[in-house]
Amino acid sequence: MAAIDTSPRRSGGFSARSILKATGIVWFIPAAIGQWLFAYYVLAAYVPETASGEWSRWDDTGLIQGFTAGDLIGNLAFISHTLLAAVITVGGTMQLVPPLRKRFPAIHRWTGRIYMTVAVVLAAGGIWMIWGRGSRLTEIGGWGTTVNGILILIVAAIALNFAMRRQIDQHRRWAMRLFVLVSGVWFTRLGYMAWAILTGGAGMSRSLDGPFDMFIAFGSYLVPLAVLEIYLAAGDSRSGAFKLSAAGLTLAATAVTAIGVFGAWSYMWSPHI
Repeated sequence: MAAIDTSPRRSGGFSARSILKATGIVWFIPAAIGQWLFAYYVLAAYVPETASGEWSRWDDTGLIQGFTAGDLIGNLAFISHTLLAAVITVGGTMQLVPPLRKRFPAIHRWTGRIYMTVAVVLAAGGIWMIWGRGSRLTEIGGWGTTVNGILILIVAAIALNFAMRRQIDQHRRWAMRLFVLVSGVWFTRLGYMAWAILTGGAGMSRSLDGPFDMFIAFGSYLVPLAVLEIYLAAGDSRSGAFKLSAAGLTLAATAVTAIGVFGAWSYMWSPHI
């Protein structure tokens, strides 16, 4: 049986499809602001200390494990990982802007290759730092980040495969999934701050072993990924009700993102600049 289009007919220039698309754009605004603020924080907090040779001051930002005396390889791996995170954060937001993709396709392709390469390096390096260097406070936290890294490696390969086969729509979808996964650490910080502001920190522990701490270890990237999947599925669906429901979910995600960005900047990032 042929699918029946249950989307609301246009009224005053609006439709369920256009509303859904608009909510995606609305979410991107605080997300892009938050990503660029995070990149600015990383550069401002770590570049001066690194350039001046005062590497021990990395830990002034409250790291689990930044500088370790006598561990040159580990220290270089840490600062490389941190600074590359700033680069990939800026590059990721630029990859998702349609006008830039359409007007400068060659630049989009090259920056995309760089983005995927850096994503793979960061994922592999992050896993090594967790288990090889011991940069973790809890086992659940370590495993959460490890699974995130493994998913980045898998999704990057799939996105690259579709790009090489010129299956652009599939490549775009997998690139969006990669963006969410690469942003896992960023989502963790936003999740903590949004939850703290909205609930007063219920289920959080200084030792990162509370119920919310265990949830966010995996939820920091699985929840945003689930929201993205619902958004994509709604875009494909002919059901207007589904599109509007997904639009509502996206608006809720926008609100949480904005609260998280505000909290992260106010309490996590700006105090260390």
